[in-house]
Amino acid sequence: MDGQGTSAAAAGSAPAAESYVDLVAVDKSFGGVRALSGVNLSITRGSVHALVGENGAGKSTLSRVIAGLIMPDAGEVRINGTPAILHSPRDALARGIASIAQELELVPSLTVAENVFLGSEPRRGGFIRRRALRARFNALVAEAGFDLKADAVVSTLRTADRQKVEILRALSRRASLIIMDEPTAALSGPDVQRLHEVVHILARRGRTVLFVSHFLKEVLTLADTVTILRDGHLVRTGPAAAETESSLIEGMLGRTLGSVFPAKPDAPSGSPPVLEVSGLRAPGVNGVDLTVHAGEIVGLAGLVGAGRSEIAHAILGAARATAGTVAVRGERLYGRSPTVALRRGVALVPESRKEQGLFPDRSVTQNATLASLKAFSVGTWIRRAVERRAAADVLTAVTVRATRNSVPVSALSGGNQQKVLFARALLCRPCVLIADEPTRGVDVGSRRAIYDLLVEQAGRGVAVLVISSDIEEVLGLAHRVVVIRSGRVAAELNGSDMTNQAVLTAAFAEQAGPEHPEAEKTPL
Repeated sequence: MDGQGTSAAAAGSAPAAESYVDLVAVDKSFGGVRALSGVNLSITRGSVHALVGENGAGKSTLSRVIAGLIMPDAGEVRINGTPAILHSPRDALARGIASIAQELELVPSLTVAENVFLGSEPRRGGFIRRRALRARFNALVAEAGFDLKADAVVSTLRTADRQKVEILRALSRRASLIIMDEPTAALSGPDVQRLHEVVHILARRGRTVLFVSHFLKEVLTLADTVTILRDGHLVRTGPAAAETESSLIEGMLGRTLGSVFPAKPDAPSGSPPVLEVSGLRAPGVNGVDLTVHAGEIVGLAGLVGAGRSEIAHAILGAARATAGTVAVRGERLYGRSPTVALRRGVALVPESRKEQGLFPDRSVTQNATLASLKAFSVGTWIRRAVERRAAADVLTAVTVRATRNSVPVSALSGGNQQKVLFARALLCRPCVLIADEPTRGVDVGSRRAIYDLLVEQAGRGVAVLVISSDIEEVLGLAHRVVVIRSGRVAAELNGSDMTNQAVLTAAFAEQAGPEHPEAEKTPL
């Protein structure tokens, strides 16, 4: 491939004194699937180096090799020009390399400060020095600019705040190279900006950041250098200033993508409301009225923590409602629970596939059929052949790429795992489909496939509710946009009123007014 020559040349031409980490002809396979093939890469000290590619392209595998999480089958890793054998993250950390995983790895029962300094707590006589721990934490938070309380228990934090804890943990290690795998996927606009500032500060102080992201605008804004991977091969490495979103997409896919969003089906006219929510109150939900019609896509926008996911959980019955009603096809849901809602045709693709969606050690088939086992059962016996055929059909329909459907779902890329959740929902034949952050941590190719799925379901008359922190995603998919603020409906937009500025104005109205400085930032 032409990229191999480009990368090797780049690695060879970089001054040895500036190169911090080099990968030389690195191969890695999993169960006969080649994840990395002859990759040559040089990461310059004090730079922000971005990795882009589809899910399954090899980005996470490459970063895990550098982090010491896995060892290559062939080739070598060099640190400061010297071959390094990294058996574990501890070995990598001893060489100045720390990583932030895409899937959060925190201890839920410990406090924020305890998680940040886990394994490196200040101690005296075997006991943690709490005052010293708090002082170190406060200094670190001040440096990063994050608003987190030292004594907050991690299990009580929302996803965005847990991501900040992971970032603080890496910063606390004072590593020379920090690997950030999708660090902004769960952050709001202001928090994204703060993280970018932290990255720039790290680079100015001589630290190196390896940045893995699906947000191409973010990559082009933040990175000094970009490496494109496709199917385990390095396509090219070059200055970020020489790339555009279109050139990155073409390099990632090997073709042009065309329009990011599929054409919407015509907005329903006169179709009955399939989902009706009236005066709904629940934890984080303060009297919400909402309707979604057959064939309509409604987008829920707002800041992280505004109550969007809480609304979804209250509709499904996963959170206890204290007031209000939910009706599906004109019939009120009584005794609401996820089981009752599912039987009535309400399916949810949850925000966090790891914590709320998948059973990682179960097979792809079992994860897809989990919510519809009654359809494949006789009494207490599951007809496995029928289950496998049904799963194969729906997994093919949602374009899941797996060597075998019997492999653990954890073996799939993030984008394919997300599509397994859609397969599970579609097997239930829903009349209402709620998709909460449907493309979080998903590459550009899989993102388009998910968009096609949502539009296809609307075209079949399903009422679709999309919750997203990405304004462009909401505007590109939805017929109407409902902006949520403080658990309430702040605005309802349709037609020409559906603009980036209008969504931001409604979302930030009480904080900063329509000229909020984050107005140019797409992800909320």
